[in-house]
Amino acid sequence: MTLDHRIPVTLLTGFLGSGKTTLLNKLLHNPGMKDTAVIINELGSAGLDHILARTVESQHIADNTVLLESGCLCCTLSNELADTMRDLFFKRQLQAIPNFSRLVIETTGMADPGPIMANLLNEPVISSTYRLDAVVVTIDSTYGLQQIAEHGEARKQAAVADVLLITKTDLASPEGLETLTEALIKLNPGATQYRITHGDIDPSAIIDAGLFSPNGAQAQPQRWLRAPSRSKATRGMLPQAVHEDEITSFTVTMPKPLTWIQLEPVLQWLCATHGEQLLRMKGIIHAEDQPAPLAVHAVHHTLYPPNLLEGWDEDEPITRIVLIGKGLDEIKIRDALMQI
Repeated sequence: MTLDHRIPVTLLTGFLGSGKTTLLNKLLHNPGMKDTAVIINELGSAGLDHILARTVESQHIADNTVLLESGCLCCTLSNELADTMRDLFFKRQLQAIPNFSRLVIETTGMADPGPIMANLLNEPVISSTYRLDAVVVTIDSTYGLQQIAEHGEARKQAAVADVLLITKTDLASPEGLETLTEALIKLNPGATQYRITHGDIDPSAIIDAGLFSPNGAQAQPQRWLRAPSRSKATRGMLPQAVHEDEITSFTVTMPKPLTWIQLEPVLQWLCATHGEQLLRMKGIIHAEDQPAPLAVHAVHHTLYPPNLLEGWDEDEPITRIVLIGKGLDEIKIRDALMQI
């Protein structure tokens, strides 16, 4: 295991009308995004032409591909997503398009990000070329609470996010914003929240916001694994019964020494046994048989190869694993992990 030099991918999603298009317009015209490729869903007559409606300086350089004046490369999703990602990479290698060092994928408002992550990262060419950096989700400040309550897709989007962007904050009351914030914390305590208006946000807050700093030299998993290291159960309270459709998250803290050889088969069992309910798992592992901490990541049934976090340290090294899912058996999972 070495430092991961694959192209980082930001998955940008959010429920219908939550502000993805406004956010993308601002990102695409930011000079800091000049070496970024963006895949935009093609929805009827919308898609790239809609996103670039107010763009004057741009040039078509390949099929379905536009290069903006800012240097950002935009591509419409006109076939399977994996095909589009492969096509971009091979054109990049052949120098048919400008080089890009990161990729942003914008999904439809009704998309469940879990299967997208799982399907893409299971594809050999894709997984050897790209790595998931972060899932960024836009939440409408006025209607977000209602959408999360009424639509399973909106709940899943919010639950698996690394970054939650509460949008259109100028249209919401302070009380409404606080209520939404608290609801999102309860649903996904590990996500970083930002409140934005008119899509304005520093790209560095959501792009290259995962395991590594923007220059790739210093691992920063604390930006990726933000959930509290102790849940109610580890503070002496037994986990409550969870309805099979309820999305919850919890953290397992494993203070005693362990090895990756011991832990990996248990994580594989966890994914195989609870994969249908497991929306996402991520963790920082301090293993005695590894030269540096490991970052682990799983979606549904798939445990992905861990990343070795060279150059990163913490005062009190603690192995912790965050699990997000629907109706997960927390007691059974804790017992399995703590028996290592």
